[in-house]
Amino acid sequence: MSGIAIVGVQWGDEGKGKVVDHLAEHATLVVRFQGGNNAGHTLVVNGEPLVVHLLPSGVLREQCTPAIGAGVVIDPEVLLREIDMLTARGWPSRPLVVDSSAAVILPHHRLLDREREGARGALSIGTTGRGIGPCYEDVASRRGIRIGDLVDEARFHAAVDALLPEKEALLRWFGADLPDPSWRQAYVDYGKRLAEYVGDVASLAFQHGESGRVIFEGAQGTLLDVRHGTWPYVTSSHTTAGAACTGVGVGPKAIGHVVGIVKAYTTRVGAGPFPTEDAGEGGVFLQRVGSEFGATTGRKRRCGWFDGPAVQRAVQLNGVDTLALTKLDVLSGLSEIPVCVAYDDLGAPVYEQLAGWEEDLRQVRVRADLPATCRAYVDCLEQLAGAPIDLIGVGPDRIETIGSELMKRRLQLH
Repeated sequence: MSGIAIVGVQWGDEGKGKVVDHLAEHATLVVRFQGGNNAGHTLVVNGEPLVVHLLPSGVLREQCTPAIGAGVVIDPEVLLREIDMLTARGWPSRPLVVDSSAAVILPHHRLLDREREGARGALSIGTTGRGIGPCYEDVASRRGIRIGDLVDEARFHAAVDALLPEKEALLRWFGADLPDPSWRQAYVDYGKRLAEYVGDVASLAFQHGESGRVIFEGAQGTLLDVRHGTWPYVTSSHTTAGAACTGVGVGPKAIGHVVGIVKAYTTRVGAGPFPTEDAGEGGVFLQRVGSEFGATTGRKRRCGWFDGPAVQRAVQLNGVDTLALTKLDVLSGLSEIPVCVAYDDLGAPVYEQLAGWEEDLRQVRVRADLPATCRAYVDCLEQLAGAPIDLIGVGPDRIETIGSELMKRRLQLH
């Protein structure tokens, strides 16, 4: 077994969805391995945007089985809404598999998330309020409700009865209203609908892994990792490639190649350090041209320039083999483009000014056909990151890509 792990190497929003969708053309299984519906992956097919929050991005490839691993926390209402959305769009029936060990987000988790964030005041960290953190807390304390419980009504009620007293006491302490009691029956109904999808994703990955055509899909980005990111301004899960093993249930040898997704500039949603942020005209340009709004929250993303040292660190943390560079087309029209190449003794970014380009890149399909100054920019980013750039996004649509011949060959050979 030798699959491909795909992870973001910045603060998320790097365009992982498009890259996974591109590579999934040659895969037989795509597994989402961590996070929850606090992350959104945007796919654009024939000009039509599609945002998924829990379903893996390979879901649109007919030969590819989509799966959600045990390391994901699942809001069942959101998952069913995504399934219904794709069905309404003509999504063919496909054997989606949801691991029975994945944890379930309850209304109480969402309320606690929002109450805690509100109580932080000026020290808020920018959580999405989707209940992700409180749900992961229950997993760590061995008291959470899992998908296997949700689809068995008796087990579900028993698990809720054990969990609820503490959750309700916490909400009362915050002075919050409790969820309407009707939520219980709604979740029983969710369980009945989801029962047909529940299975053992670890075993499924092992079966498909014999062909080597498995993609492990991460969410968010390395700099948001709960342990290795810009703590405490991080997410609640491990976002690095190693989490694919624990989030799916496979050994380290199951990952034969790590692809790091990196934007041609840098963005961040929510609070926390952002050394290369541009609060001036440059940031406004990137936000406008790049349509930098969060796929989950709709919030404006903070925008700035490529941070070479941060990406290099992320490449090291993940053991990245190759990089996929996204949204290069956004930079067209800039006369000069700053790139952070180092930090000085005070921790301030040291910039190198690279020449920009005017040309529209969206029709380019071969790296050699990029404008000379654009190729020089890509070469510089490659050198700073310490890993080869094997795929380049030159527009939002799936076809607007300078394709990854290395990755395609790897998937086709198995």
